[in-house]
Amino acid sequence: MSVVLGIETSCDETAASVVDSNFHVISSVIESSIDQHRAFGGVVPELAGRAHVATIGPVVERALKDAGLDPHNPAIDAIAVTSGPGLIGSLLVGLSAAKGFSLAWGVPFVGVNHLEGHLFAPLLEKSDLEWPLMTLLVSGGHSMIVLQSGPGEHVVLGETIDDAAGEAYDKVARWLGLGYPGGPEIDKLAQTGTPGKLKLPVSMTGEGYDLSFSGLKTAVVRATEKNADVPLADVAASFQAAVAEQLLRKLRTALEKNEVKGVALAGGVAANSALRAGITQLASEFGIVAHLPTMQMCTDNAAMIAAAGVHRISHNGPSPLTLSASPNWQLVDVK
Repeated sequence: MSVVLGIETSCDETAASVVDSNFHVISSVIESSIDQHRAFGGVVPELAGRAHVATIGPVVERALKDAGLDPHNPAIDAIAVTSGPGLIGSLLVGLSAAKGFSLAWGVPFVGVNHLEGHLFAPLLEKSDLEWPLMTLLVSGGHSMIVLQSGPGEHVVLGETIDDAAGEAYDKVARWLGLGYPGGPEIDKLAQTGTPGKLKLPVSMTGEGYDLSFSGLKTAVVRATEKNADVPLADVAASFQAAVAEQLLRKLRTALEKNEVKGVALAGGVAANSALRAGITQLASEFGIVAHLPTMQMCTDNAAMIAAAGVHRISHNGPSPLTLSASPNWQLVDVK
């Protein structure tokens, strides 16, 4: 049985994890710099990069110690590291560290696509998944519907043509005067509101699986300016309902046209209560299994990167030391 160290530094979380080839998480450490970004209403790339530089060493050391390994010469078989997509400065910190550890310890390393990492997250909580699987991957930078025929075998059916759902949450939250990150703030406020009190459009109602949230953000601004008396909770509930309706409508179409054994939710927005409830309902309706990640697996973490690395290093082999960070690396380009 092989053991892989995963390293994740694509945005504002510095994470390291040790996972074995059976997708068992032996240790997982996450250090977030989100408190440094709150005052700016979003992630500041320069601050994120500096935070990674300061924490990458201690985080990796702690993950190795938690796994019962010697942090100076650990008995691992490979290192998996996020090489894209993400913030270029943040990616370079993790990638440089992985290369250094690879040389120091004499083990191979492999660059992993961050989005593919999210697709492997369900395997960490249920290693005997039945395939194929339909996955709704929603985060601050990406929103897509992915058909998975097996580990590392996926087809992107549709994705956002502009803003991601998570980005829309953050920007609407900023407009409403709520805190950062916007997703949890709006979700919490929406629990006390009434959906539909603010009339908002649902985009991309035609054929196909692509998504769009840019127009919805603009609609919230215009609707709240015209209807200033609508309670904030009702605005949050109406916005969240519009986001969920578009995502779940497209997901329903994908389930109708593709026979699968389960439906999964992945990415940072996977913590959203409306989406979790909607996917549970869809799974019941189609007679399939709903795979909802724990809250820990919703956030960026290195366990999912290590899991993807287990697959990639066995199927594609190790990456060369010349591997560069790919801030715009698309999931469709992962072979």
